Amino acid sequence: MSKKVILITGTNSGFGYLTAKSSAEKGYTVYATMRAIEDRNAERAAELSAIDNINVMSLDVTNEQQVKDVIASVIEKEGQLDVVINNAGYFGGGLTEAYTTDEVESMFDVNLKGTWRVTKASLPQMRKQGEGLIINTSSGLGRFSAPFMTVYNSTKFAVEGLTEGLHYEVRPLGVDVVMIQPGAFPTEIFGKTTNGSDQEVAAGYGDLAKIPDQIGAGMGQMFETMKPNPQMIPDAIHKLIDTPKGQRPLRTVVDAMTGQFIEKANEDVKAGHAQFLGAFGMQDLLR
Repeated sequence: MSKKVILITGTNSGFGYLTAKSSAEKGYTVYATMRAIEDRNAERAAELSAIDNINVMSLDVTNEQQVKDVIASVIEKEGQLDVVINNAGYFGGGLTEAYTTDEVESMFDVNLKGTWRVTKASLPQMRKQGEGLIINTSSGLGRFSAPFMTVYNSTKFAVEGLTEGLHYEVRPLGVDVVMIQPGAFPTEIFGKTTNGSDQEVAAGYGDLAKIPDQIGAGMGQMFETMKPNPQMIPDAIHKLIDTPKGQRPLRTVVDAMTGQFIEKANEDVKAGHAQFLGAFGMQDLLR
């Protein structure tokens, strides 16, 4: 094959934006996708389009037909699709009870179903090639659920489940499906935080309703003190890309603050999962 063709979702900000730029610098052919490239994201789309090796495309991961069309267009033009990075998503905090059912469904539609739509549309070409890499963006909060971020955490728990099972299903076909588990980094995601809209709920929580604001303030202080660098995420992604197929770890923790705790949980689950697969005669999937 020629140089790798990479498709990234959610490149208008944060990890997606940084990954698109650094992937282009490495010489990959990058398809940087985002919503609203002609209005609110027009400036960012123009900036990325001006960079060698980057092609900007409009993509809303909640629109299944658009997902299919975009991926088909990339394959038609390039004849291959080597890496897909499912980065699109948004954060939500506050009181869980204050979320409406529609708000919960909306977050799952982007964070989980969006990841699924892009993955499903990409797999046929990767299976045909006999190789490919899909990297899903989970979170340390996909391993343990911190209070007052519960709806967001739930979407990442679901991404963990989707990725873990699929990892073993398609690896024998030459396709690696893996995930990164970022900790907290100072990116635009915290400027786009949503909260549940049922504000009448807060009255019944008393002083507990103040905790989400305290968490936000503490996060700001932590960023100021520890200064975690968001470029760690693209660096981890490129390490996965450079790792030979079949040798890529299912989970990659990128978290200088709580990473040791997440790593320990991952190792425990990995050992238990191996026992489970072996007990049901699926030990070959571990290799």
